[in-house]
Amino acid sequence: MDRLNGPPRLMIVSDLDFTMVDHEDPENLSLLRFNALWEAYYRHDSLLVYSTGRSPTIYKQLRNEKPLLTPDITIMSVGTEIAYGEPMVPDYDWEQHLNLNWDRDIITQETANSAEDRAQTRIVYELFKDRHLPSGTEQRPHKVSFFLEKPNSLEVIKALSESLEKHKLDVKIIYSHGTALDVLPKGADKGQALAYLQRKFKANGRVPLSSLVCGDSGNDAELFTVPDVYGVMVGNAQEELLQWCAENARNNPNIIHSTERCASGIIQAIGKFSIGPNVSPRDIKDWGKCRVNVLSPGYEVVKFYLLYERWRRAEVEKSDQILQNLKSSFYPLGTFVHPSGTEQPMSKCKDMMERLYGDKQGKQYCIWLDRVSTSQIGSDAWLVKFDKWESTGMICLIFTLYNPTSFSL
Repeated sequence: MDRLNGPPRLMIVSDLDFTMVDHEDPENLSLLRFNALWEAYYRHDSLLVYSTGRSPTIYKQLRNEKPLLTPDITIMSVGTEIAYGEPMVPDYDWEQHLNLNWDRDIITQETANSAEDRAQTRIVYELFKDRHLPSGTEQRPHKVSFFLEKPNSLEVIKALSESLEKHKLDVKIIYSHGTALDVLPKGADKGQALAYLQRKFKANGRVPLSSLVCGDSGNDAELFTVPDVYGVMVGNAQEELLQWCAENARNNPNIIHSTERCASGIIQAIGKFSIGPNVSPRDIKDWGKCRVNVLSPGYEVVKFYLLYERWRRAEVEKSDQILQNLKSSFYPLGTFVHPSGTEQPMSKCKDMMERLYGDKQGKQYCIWLDRVSTSQIGSDAWLVKFDKWESTGMICLIFTLYNPTSFSL
């Protein structure tokens, strides 16, 4: 929030697996579409929040595997952990709040007892007899997790609830993806974590002008109960979430089921609710015919690198006109600045770029930008900082740009 001068124009709160990230899309096309849209139009005045069932450990693994943008806030472990920014600074007030009437030791002991007590239902015994726990990274201070097959889920949840109620603990049980059973403090889930953040925003006078929540499974349901938000169940949403919505939000016009999968469904919802631009720069094939009413150095940098990607993949004609389009946005005497401090004149970069035409032809080569930030450093110049990722690594660069009002959009 510190990087914004006022209330966010838009806050997107999205689940990751099979919502933002499509694991059936090996080229990550929908995610890359979203990335370009966010960095071109929203990063400078909006908030990106990930809300995932993953623990910090496997969330970081996913970021190493997929082209995920850096969020402003990360809600993890089914709403039991909140962290801020790139360094992921924990919210200790939220942790203290969840400690009320929560005893993790009793919960783990009770599940162990269920395995040993043959008087319990056979189904509970089947669940716990082998301590069928996910890996240790997924057992968190305020989350106890198990694998559970769907055919037995209702009976197991009922028996476990009755068992834990005897200890007068304030807990809730969430079942999602047809396999994951999570025991959490009663005051914790993705929705209550978001409501907590909204209270903080209100206290600081920074309530987002619009908020969009996005999910695909049962552990996302509580996101859709938060007041004053738009919601999208992505096109591949699971039956458990669709049924919850049918029972609890049937007449809510602010919640939709998109026809597009994953991140493409999020883009679709932005347009459906008219809360901002929803044409990803990746979807623009002919920049010469495109007239986008945006005066933004961030937009120009995203556009430049999309053209550069197509140039190297030989998906555009090798012509002086294309080269001129690639060069037109930037100050002729400007420089690239590498994180190491190495500077390279724009003129040298242009020569190198011409030589690289088609060197990635036929390859799954892509470029995406992250954390695009801008500052005006003169009456006709801007400084743009960002992380530039390729399919083979990351480079952080700094551009000096003309005043955007002089850009040929």
